[in-house]
Amino acid sequence: MRILFAGAGNFGHVYPLIPLATAAKAAGHEVSFATGEQLHPALVRAGLDPVKAGRPVPEAFMEAVRAMGHQGGDLGAQDVPPEVLAALHVEVFGSVLPRWVAADLAPELERLRPDLVVYEALNPGASFAARLAGIPAVAHGVGLMAQGPEDLAVQEKLLATAADLGVDVPGGQLLALARTYIDICPPSIQDPHFLAAPLPRIEQRSVAYAEPGELPEPFRSGSEPFVYVTLGTALGSADVLRTVVQGLLPLNVPLLVAAGPVVPVEELGELPDRVVAVPWVAQAKALESASLVVQHGGAGTTLATLAAGLPQLVLPQGADGPANGRAVRDA
Repeated sequence: MRILFAGAGNFGHVYPLIPLATAAKAAGHEVSFATGEQLHPALVRAGLDPVKAGRPVPEAFMEAVRAMGHQGGDLGAQDVPPEVLAALHVEVFGSVLPRWVAADLAPELERLRPDLVVYEALNPGASFAARLAGIPAVAHGVGLMAQGPEDLAVQEKLLATAADLGVDVPGGQLLALARTYIDICPPSIQDPHFLAAPLPRIEQRSVAYAEPGELPEPFRSGSEPFVYVTLGTALGSADVLRTVVQGLLPLNVPLLVAAGPVVPVEELGELPDRVVAVPWVAQAKALESASLVVQHGGAGTTLATLAAGLPQLVLPQGADGPANGRAVRDA
């Protein structure tokens, strides 16, 4: 069987699909994985064949800025008025990204002719392309399916985009483009309205994926308690991360800080000896021996921490962080 997986071009949107993709390949299926080129090296290291679909989210935001007549420059998300950022978010995820993905996938689906498309639920452009090509599709969740006001605005924009592309959306329900939904979010924290929806669901245990690697030397033995700190791979700033570190220092325990690709380690300045900050942490390894996780509320980190049975402090930085933080608090 030929299967094409498709995830939006961000670690948190691709890594949750890799375990199923590699399992499908190990079972003898012919597997390809479509996402932005910036994630292709990680796919190759996972033994998967990459296919280009979409571009980085920051590029999509710049395209949305141009489309909406705003001036972008070097402003970060923290510098943009909330109402403007919300409108840009709707434009990016409701129009710009799905159009790019659908356009990139159309010729690839013709070339590869997969029997099935498994698309990340937050990457609907792949479902549009599959529908237009007449190929069955399955949605793969990456976490909580909460529906806030901004999510509903994105849904409305997506329906308009689908209509513009000639995609018939049954009953105006975007997930109806999928034959079923693979849900890796535990029912105890999944949105109850989503659980009650008449969509066929397959519950799958969340398997944390992280590229192989070792922790920095002071944390390898696992004999001493430490706190693992991450603000993810997309949001956060040096100022916020420094504030988090300062707030944790009174605990008087070692801190392992994953600065991520958006915060250069040198911008954190001089840190106490018991604080080790690095650009990238083998998160699966860190969760094996950490005593506490302080994190941004991204779905992947939240689910992985729950699976590891560790206490966590969620400090939402935007996106799905607030919804995931509330779900953890209320579970």
